[in-house]
Amino acid sequence: MNSQTTFSFEIFPPRRDENISNLSQILEDLKALKPNFISVTFGAGGSVNSKHTLEIANLVQNTHKIPSIVHLPCIHLSQERALEILKECKEKGLYSILALRGDVCEGAQKSRDFSYASDLVTLIKKQGEFEIYAACYPEKHNESKNFVEDIENLKIKVDCGVDKLITQMFFNNEDFYKFKEYCALKEISVPILAGIMPIINKKQILKISSLCGAKIPPKFMKILEKYEDNPRALEDAGIAYAIDQIVDLIASGVSGIHLYTMNKSRAAKKIYEATSYLLKET
Repeated sequence: MNSQTTFSFEIFPPRRDENISNLSQILEDLKALKPNFISVTFGAGGSVNSKHTLEIANLVQNTHKIPSIVHLPCIHLSQERALEILKECKEKGLYSILALRGDVCEGAQKSRDFSYASDLVTLIKKQGEFEIYAACYPEKHNESKNFVEDIENLKIKVDCGVDKLITQMFFNNEDFYKFKEYCALKEISVPILAGIMPIINKKQILKISSLCGAKIPPKFMKILEKYEDNPRALEDAGIAYAIDQIVDLIASGVSGIHLYTMNKSRAAKKIYEATSYLLKET
């Protein structure tokens, strides 16, 4: 990997079939920003599976000509089904996978073959050819007892065959830098891409942060409270906050910025306009 900071996006399959066509314009907008790749989540709202994930990843890569990464959560997958998905990925030329444990969906049967993302990483590694990404948590995973345990589990996962890591969203860069120090001490040396989410609205960000355990700093909370009744002002303030984060991360030599777009292109455009000159300098 070269020393240039990568710039990439996450999108998700719409809840309704008819909305998939709306993604084409979003993808055209994102394509103009020249991302290194776009990742596609495995269904919206924590669905157990999505018939559209591979369809959209294929659209991203083979129609819009942007490298694509397929999210693959395993907590409700059988090994047989996982192998079927990997085979289909190969057939479509999709050789980058984000291997995840995934969230437990109420009422769905848990996998008998996969308990952790590391189990899926091991399976994917045996198939050859795939570039394997995995998730990491600068403020530790919600279910980990403590930070030390979380880093130890991450080390296990990486040693199973992970090529690169993408963080859960975070709002305090100091948490990311401390996390990287712990990774270095544990000899986790793969590139770590920073996951950044620009604000869209207060209710949404509070819900997402509670689910993933991302703390909201006092400075950030002031922004939410001041502009919560003015959606456009809140969005602009959130974009400015994300830009500040990204500028600092790039200056500190981050391997990559992975932007959680929430299937919106306006924030991505503004962030790219403000930081593209820095990305070119790295």
